Amino acid sequence: MGYTVSSWVNFGVAVAGIAGALVGLLFVAASIRSSALSASRTLSSRAAETLVLFMTSVVVALVLVAPQPDTAMASEMLGWAVLSSVLFIILDRRAGHRSTHRAARYVQRYCPNNLTSLFLAIAAVTFLAKRGGGLYWLLPTVAGSLLGGVISAWLFLISEN
Repeated sequence: MGYTVSSWVNFGVAVAGIAGALVGLLFVAASIRSSALSASRTLSSRAAETLVLFMTSVVVALVLVAPQPDTAMASEMLGWAVLSSVLFIILDRRAGHRSTHRAARYVQRYCPNNLTSLFLAIAAVTFLAKRGGGLYWLLPTVAGSLLGGVISAWLFLISEN
């Protein structure tokens, strides 16, 4: 089942709805904090990280529901995995770790955003190889993406920077 895309279409539809709603809520949060967001490179970088996390789930959903060959789907997942990983590294360096809130500092320092990219890359490679789990790796990818995005959005809202 981990190598048959048709078995995962409903999962993709569910993820699309959840991720789409969270992206919308992120834009509401950004509008609430718009003045602070425009004044702080840290906040704008954290908001962008949150968007990349949520968009990871959106990309997963789109490639699952789009009728396309397996190699195209895996290539798209792998491409997003690489792009999102690079974006996480750049945005995290731009943001720094200057929060005054103790919980925020801990989560920022140890938040495994790049794990979502790694899990997505593993899903793509094992799907093409037809061994090693295949699309089952999308479960931790989406869970990490959504949970990490919600935590990141919370940090974005409580941050004083």
